[in-house]
Amino acid sequence: MQRTDFGKMACSIARTLDVIGEPWSPLVLRDVWVGVTRFEQLQADLGISRKVLTERLNHLVEQGVLERRPYDRRPRYEYVLTEKGTELVDLLMVMTGWGDKWLAGEAGPPVLYRHHACGEIGNPELRCTHCGNPMHATDVDLLPGPGAAG
Repeated sequence: MQRTDFGKMACSIARTLDVIGEPWSPLVLRDVWVGVTRFEQLQADLGISRKVLTERLNHLVEQGVLERRPYDRRPRYEYVLTEKGTELVDLLMVMTGWGDKWLAGEAGPPVLYRHHACGEIGNPELRCTHCGNPMHATDVDLLPGPGAAG
């Protein structure tokens, strides 16, 4: 059975899932964001097979989300987020907020975010780029965009 090519759909959610929809990809991005950048470190932290990690890293590099940089004379590499990858981490922060609210339980969230600008612990929140007000699913209407399917 052939996998559906989500990248060809006229849907930004589907296209994003084509890049990070496989369950290991967001976890790889999270680790690289926090400084776990080398193959052996990633494998140890995630408990993932070498084969699967190699596939995920290659895919994320091909998609322009990660960049592979040599760190040794031997062919060894570390991985760093590109601008595209850093913006995906913003998405992961919103996912984390949902997980903290609905799944963390009595123990509470496993990670807190201290905002560089004010030094306070805060939570990521979606806001309208025009008025600055919170922007949630119940606050918007969906309209066809220029890339909508005919």
